[in-house]
Amino acid sequence: MAGKSITVRGPARLGRRTKELVQRLAPGDIAVVDHADLDVVAAEALLKAGVAAVLNTRPFITGRFPHHGPDALLAAGIPLLEDIDPAIFDRVPDGGELLIDHLGHVVHAGRLIARGSFFGEREAERRRERAEEYLDQALLRFVENTLDYARREKERLLGPVSLPALPLNLKGRQVVVVVRGPGFRQDLAAITPYLEEARPVLIAVDGGADALRELGYRPDLIVGDMDSVSDRALEECPCVVVHAYPDGRAPGLARLEQLGLKSRARVAPLTGTSEDLALLLAAQEGASLIILVGGHSNLVDFLEKGRQGMASTFLVRLKVGPRLVDARGISELYAGRRERRRDVALVAFAALFPVLVLISLSPFWTGLARLVRIWLRWRLGV
Repeated sequence: MAGKSITVRGPARLGRRTKELVQRLAPGDIAVVDHADLDVVAAEALLKAGVAAVLNTRPFITGRFPHHGPDALLAAGIPLLEDIDPAIFDRVPDGGELLIDHLGHVVHAGRLIARGSFFGEREAERRRERAEEYLDQALLRFVENTLDYARREKERLLGPVSLPALPLNLKGRQVVVVVRGPGFRQDLAAITPYLEEARPVLIAVDGGADALRELGYRPDLIVGDMDSVSDRALEECPCVVVHAYPDGRAPGLARLEQLGLKSRARVAPLTGTSEDLALLLAAQEGASLIILVGGHSNLVDFLEKGRQGMASTFLVRLKVGPRLVDARGISELYAGRRERRRDVALVAFAALFPVLVLISLSPFWTGLARLVRIWLRWRLGV
């Protein structure tokens, strides 16, 4: 990007938590974030918001592990500027006009307030290659952290868990749990025929509720810490479970109080993630089948989320057992089916084309076509 004639102007929108910031973005905004190793979901949300540029006080890819988080923004040609001075959060007001030039200078009100380095596809590939060299070490640390945490927390997660009763009858029902994970929107769209036919109970984990609403569905239950779900989704949902810390603190409850929705809320203290909580609730309430969309399940998923292990997820999946079906990647399978159907159609047309040509050259068929035209002209009086 550097060296090209580029000038970007737009209002600054600042947020240290990207998943909260994206809810305030409008097309043409310049997003200012503090997000090392920008993950796929965050990048797609920024792209969907129509940002003009992204300024990051951290590296978009640190090189700690290989990932493709910023790729969607790079492919769309969105300028990415990294290693910005963190003081930018104090130097420009939210909504203040910014100008970014081709040298990576950030100007506000005619004054240079920060500098950064443009981040491009070549640099992204270089850092991924470097990270691949240390992947074994990262995997070893991840496994050690997972096992250590599992040893300490196994009784808390595998034993009886005190969870709130729900005003939903899940016993013997099929349940779909939607999480804001990689590819969750595409995978959710791919199973819409199942949603229409089976009519399962829909449980959304935070921002998964808005993905359901985009497809015309309303979640029956929202679970999470309430930091990445829209007000509208919360207002439309009949029941909300706030994920609390093990000591009972539930910061997300304050937001529901502000919206006047505290009466709908249940509080569930649990070690682990909101995704884990949603799965445990569905299992506890007697769901016969739990389909997980957008779930986190591998090293990169968890490192992108800033988690150094996956013990709680590992233990919860053991507890839920064979009722759990992971729908991750199903959109790729459907894409393959669409491609195969298209190929079949092309082959069929190629086989039929010579037959159509022979028919068009046959005196019988050409004569019949002429008679039909004469008859139509007579009937229409033309």
